[in-house]
Amino acid sequence: MQIAVYPGSFDPITSGHVGIIERGLCVFDKLVVAIAANTRKQPLFSVEERIDLIGRCFEGNDRVEVDSFGGLTVDYVKSRGAKVILRGLRAVADFEYELQMANLNRKLGPGVETLFMMTGEEYFFVSSQNVKEIGLLGGDIQGLVPPVVEEAVRARFGAERGEVQP
Repeated sequence: MQIAVYPGSFDPITSGHVGIIERGLCVFDKLVVAIAANTRKQPLFSVEERIDLIGRCFEGNDRVEVDSFGGLTVDYVKSRGAKVILRGLRAVADFEYELQMANLNRKLGPGVETLFMMTGEEYFFVSSQNVKEIGLLGGDIQGLVPPVVEEAVRARFGAERGEVQP
C-alpha cells in the first residue's frame, strides 16, 4: 500500500487543500493529512477542531486519515510507514521555500521523498491566511473553503463580533 503524508497547519483547510488531497488519492492508496502543531503561530482553530473539520470534509472516505504531530515531519512520515511527503504549490514564492524544505527533509530522512502538486488554477490565490482575513472582516469565503469550514469560520468570527448565529 502506497501511503503519503500531506503535512500542514490547515488553519483552516481551503478548497485548494481539498483539491490536492483529492488529486493525491489518484496517486496514492492512502493519504494522511497531518496537522503540524506549530507553536509559533496563533491558530484560529485548535488542532482538535481542525481534525474534526477535515474529517467532516472527507467523511466516509477511508483512504483519508486525519492526524496531528509534533516534531520533525520526516520522523512522523517514517512512523506512519510512508515514504512520500505530498506538498501543494501555488506560486513561485511557495516553490523556493518548499524546495528548501524538500532538500532538508531528504537530508534528515533518507528514503523520504517530496512530491509537489500544483494547486488547481481556480485556487492558486487562496491561502488559509487570506481566508482568515476575509472572515475577520465579514467577507464572503463561499467556495474558498468547504461548506463545513465556511460555517465554522463564520461562527468563530461572528462570535468575536458579538453576532448571534442562526
